[in-house]
Amino acid sequence: MRRLSLRGRLALLIGAAVAVAVAACAVLSWFVVRDRLYNELDRRLHAVGGPPGGGPVRGPLAVEISQALAACSADPVTRIVRSPLRMGPSDIAQVVRADGTRCTLSNAGAITVTGADAAVAKGERPEAVHDGRGVTAAGDAVDVRVLTRGLDTGGGPQVAVSFAIDLAEVQGPLEGLAFALLAVAAFGVLASAVAGLVIARASLRPVDELTGAVEHIARTEDLGVRIPEEGTDEIARLSRSFNTMTAALAGSRERQRQLIADAGHELRTPLTSLRTNIDLLLRSEATGRELPEGTRRRLLASVKAQMVELSSLVGDLLELARPAGEETGGETVALHEVAGRAVERARLRGPGLRIEASIEPWFVHGDPGSLERALVNLLDNAVKFSPPDGEVTVRLAGGELTVRDHGPGIAAEDLPHVFERFWRSPSARSLPGSGLGLSIVARVVGETGGEVALEPAEGGGTLARVRLPGTAEPDD
Repeated sequence: MRRLSLRGRLALLIGAAVAVAVAACAVLSWFVVRDRLYNELDRRLHAVGGPPGGGPVRGPLAVEISQALAACSADPVTRIVRSPLRMGPSDIAQVVRADGTRCTLSNAGAITVTGADAAVAKGERPEAVHDGRGVTAAGDAVDVRVLTRGLDTGGGPQVAVSFAIDLAEVQGPLEGLAFALLAVAAFGVLASAVAGLVIARASLRPVDELTGAVEHIARTEDLGVRIPEEGTDEIARLSRSFNTMTAALAGSRERQRQLIADAGHELRTPLTSLRTNIDLLLRSEATGRELPEGTRRRLLASVKAQMVELSSLVGDLLELARPAGEETGGETVALHEVAGRAVERARLRGPGLRIEASIEPWFVHGDPGSLERALVNLLDNAVKFSPPDGEVTVRLAGGELTVRDHGPGIAAEDLPHVFERFWRSPSARSLPGSGLGLSIVARVVGETGGEVALEPAEGGGTLARVRLPGTAEPDD
């Protein structure tokens, strides 16, 4: 079964199901017809035998029964005189005594006595209907349907009379019906096998198309392939899921290409500056013409600044290269401690600024390293755009962290783009930075289950709001 293809297994299962259904219907039909035929035999027997426990037997029947009981021969008796109990050329009748012996009537054959017949003769039950064996008046052994009923002989011994009809009237039609139903069942099995193949082929056609699309993508890496989405069944759902998956993969690959292109562009500037400064230093060493001390110091400071910017850019790229939703070792983090460290780092980067901080305890679930990087980026952004003697205000209360600067602010048309990768406003393109800081903030805050937004502050500058779910007390 496992070696068959899916189409073969489906066709086999469909054919087997239909075959079982056809066979069940055929068997049920045979038994229904059999019961109807037997009911008709029983009706005829009851019509001949009369009601059980009837009155005394009189007339020729009484004489026949008296003669049978007097002679009481168990063998069939043949006489010229026709028995009054004869119902047809194949019918059989006899008298049964209480001790279970039979007394045959003239020209009426004989029936094998059973315990049920003897019980009727004893008066233990009113009648008995069953299948049995009998011998016709002509001496032929036949299968019969037997009805045995008690009779009142008018003070004589308790006896019963058995009537029987040859079962050939039932068995012949049943055998013919069995052969007909067998032929119908065989045809049904064959038809179900063909139908199974047709249904399997039609049902799996979308799967074949899906397989072809997957093989095409594997060969060409063309993620633009789409499967037709027709209907609302499971195959249509699979097609839609596949199209959604390929669209997501195509989008991911496009973002990866864009990230590589943007990273290359951003890395080119510090690397070019580094190479230029290092070339000047090497040329000075090679020609023996030392640079003035002030120039040399400025060059080394520029190299260091470019190295710091390059290191920060590489770190940002590594953070963004991490797949979204990837587990980063979440734990309970004291956000107020992280914010405090970020404020101290911001003070070192903006020595001429006044940074006021009001931080209340707040505990969140997340990655401490990523959260600290995000808060540092947010404060770096405020420091970078603040005037030399400006002020930055940091507040953490009730799970909301706000950072307010007094810089030039952000234009209304630029607000929708501030969290995009590598996006920089026209006024900030001359300043150091890669345009990745705020996108990292948005990503980390989103993964922690929070929200971040930038908005113009009253009196000028920018107000950043970060809301993170958590508690004022640490979880036990």
